[in-house]
Amino acid sequence: MRSGRARIGFAKLPSTEGWKRLRDLLFVAMLIPCLLPLLLLVALVVRLDSPGPVLFRQSRVGYRGQPFTLYKFRTMSLGAERERSYRKTIEDFRTYQFHSSIPDPRLTRSGSLLRKSTLDELPQLINVLRGEMSLVGPRPELPEIVEQYPDEYHLRHEVKPGMTGLAAIMGRSDLAYHDTIEYDLDYVRNESLLRDFAIMARTIAVVLSGKGAR
Repeated sequence: MRSGRARIGFAKLPSTEGWKRLRDLLFVAMLIPCLLPLLLLVALVVRLDSPGPVLFRQSRVGYRGQPFTLYKFRTMSLGAERERSYRKTIEDFRTYQFHSSIPDPRLTRSGSLLRKSTLDELPQLINVLRGEMSLVGPRPELPEIVEQYPDEYHLRHEVKPGMTGLAAIMGRSDLAYHDTIEYDLDYVRNESLLRDFAIMARTIAVVLSGKGAR
């Protein structure tokens, strides 16, 4: 005899990735109206400081190895990035550091302040809106560096790159590159929304301190 009780259907809950995307959209929707005056002011300063576009665009490696265009406020003089190359072979990632402690002469007058305050990273909210990045995740890397990765490093591309991440709150540019990757891999293996919120909270303190920013 068929039961007269109707079946109750349950909607499938979003995965961690789905929840992260929802969180990112909600946060960006709240942040952009609050940050708009600051974004316009920084854009004006960059435009008046030196000739060239306000935004700097660069190819980076994203989720599952897919390339995308990263956005930043321009901090270098026009054409300076073409002088920079990572085409040389990196023999040992364990000791290699991409960031020099010597001030970069290619920075514009406002560029040093923008990097120290991390304001140059704010246009990446565009990348988050487009779904190419998340608020939290490993920092996206240049293709020519990723080409030299040992196999185990590629695990970091199994999540979307982030505006901030575990490595960012543990030392940023002060870390040796291998240590940065180790933090990235730890993040991927232990990814959770709760951990993301902890990283976001600690990011505020790190940004305000300026520690590791170059």
